[in-house]
Amino acid sequence: MMTCLRWVAVIVTCTASVALARTNEQVVVAAHPLAAEAGLTILNRGGNAMDAAVAVQAALTFIEPHESGIGGGGFLLFRDGATGALSFHDGRETAPAAATPERFMVAGRWQLPFWLAVVSGRAVGVPGLVPMLHAAHAAHGRLPWADLFEPAIALAENGAPLPERMQRQLRRDPSLRLFTGTRPVRRSAQQDAPQLRNPQLAEVLRRIAAEGPAALQTGPLADNLVAAASNGGWLPGDLTVEDLAGYEPKQREPVCGRYRRWTLCSASPPSSGGIALLQMLGVLEHFDLAAMDPDSAETLHLIAEASRLAFADRQRHLGDPDFVTVPTAGLIDPDYLAARAALIDPARAMDRPPPGIPGVTPEVADPPPLEQDPEAGTTHFSIIDAEGNVVALTSSIEAPFGSRRAVDGYLLNNQLTDFDFAPVREGQPVANAVAPGKRPRSSMAPTFVFDEDGELVLVIGSRGGSRIIGYVLKTLIGVLDWGLPLAEAIALPNILHRGELLEIEAGTLLVDRVPELKALGHRIDVRELESGLHGIERVCNGWRGAADPRMEGAAVP
Repeated sequence: MMTCLRWVAVIVTCTASVALARTNEQVVVAAHPLAAEAGLTILNRGGNAMDAAVAVQAALTFIEPHESGIGGGGFLLFRDGATGALSFHDGRETAPAAATPERFMVAGRWQLPFWLAVVSGRAVGVPGLVPMLHAAHAAHGRLPWADLFEPAIALAENGAPLPERMQRQLRRDPSLRLFTGTRPVRRSAQQDAPQLRNPQLAEVLRRIAAEGPAALQTGPLADNLVAAASNGGWLPGDLTVEDLAGYEPKQREPVCGRYRRWTLCSASPPSSGGIALLQMLGVLEHFDLAAMDPDSAETLHLIAEASRLAFADRQRHLGDPDFVTVPTAGLIDPDYLAARAALIDPARAMDRPPPGIPGVTPEVADPPPLEQDPEAGTTHFSIIDAEGNVVALTSSIEAPFGSRRAVDGYLLNNQLTDFDFAPVREGQPVANAVAPGKRPRSSMAPTFVFDEDGELVLVIGSRGGSRIIGYVLKTLIGVLDWGLPLAEAIALPNILHRGELLEIEAGTLLVDRVPELKALGHRIDVRELESGLHGIERVCNGWRGAADPRMEGAAVP
């Protein structure tokens, strides 16, 4: 424990004080204080956690537009406080009806460069966030839908200081100057006291409040959305108003599994987040992490190798379950994971981890190509109300500023770049290939943790593209194995492996372990790893929230 505390104390990149909230009843934790306050406002008006979630997401569309919003999608995990029942709501974007498997190929042979695909109209998927929220609210909400948008409408009309993190992202990405949709916010950032106002968005939110998802799926707003996806650029989109009108959110079973004495439930396919987390933890369960030094090369090596094995399986098996068979039970089976754990050499990194075939063998001969993608824009928030209803929602427009295409005051996603660009590999169809109406594989991982008595003890999730899985894994290990308070576990240096490189957060004590890790055979990338972990933990006097100190988030009672 002393090592853990020392580790937290020396983090250079996380020197801001950790945002905490203590309460016996309710907590909202989100990526910006104004969004968290919007949720708290709804709770104080008699709303429940689901009502507050709609208000928080609407506010984030205004104050954090470069990360998520009504032009994107998301996954929502809900727990009913009265019954304990879990519900998992899938609002992932879908490919248009006109999409083909070669959507991101040139002449059927070469993959488009990722950076070109992101800003093309072909990257824009059918947004699913608003339909999903509407369906989840119909199932679990209490207050009228229309009332939940009032805090966000007021924010968009009255304005707020332009968040510093958004200003940093505008400065670090000069390519944004090429896109007219980001021009208003770029101009605001150049003022002495930058302000963010969005009267266009306020009007759109009014329409959504009055009409529900139909406001974006039919009529003038739908026409504008389709035009924004189709017009301009060298690769216009093929999304239609029929695609918008035909979108249906899904309710699925969350994926649940054991880790030591806890039960974890998280996002199921088309997200890979829950399965990958349970695989990593299932492998690490064969090692006594609690007895290991958290900042030792031995510990970091084991986390990296478990992650590499899970990402190999993720690449091979994970996709939209409505289109491909995902062997979920087999991938998290304890015997299968024991066989996978046996592949780890504590003294040497694997040359290239192979994917497994559950029920057949722990490995196959031909590993898939290693995944590479840039940092992605996403947000996560966690809410618990006085009745014990809980929401964990991760939502996204994919890359920061999405496809860079703006319409009616909000940004459109580029989520279709989460599909594998090559539809066939080694003569076999790829599980995550593009298809009409298909949902691209995600890494979002809204997660609940229960103790041996079935009591909820932790709610967590993060931003960060495919790095989400590693961010959440680190935090879970910090809380469950090393006994850290949630805030300290969130503040631990980020370390993750997605198959290509062992990524270590710059400016932290872990950088001192680079020579030892290289000696073990790891390829290292020391870089900024800006997670956005926002969670809630059970404490002796109720609940306590914690927001990632790397971000501008807040936990409010």
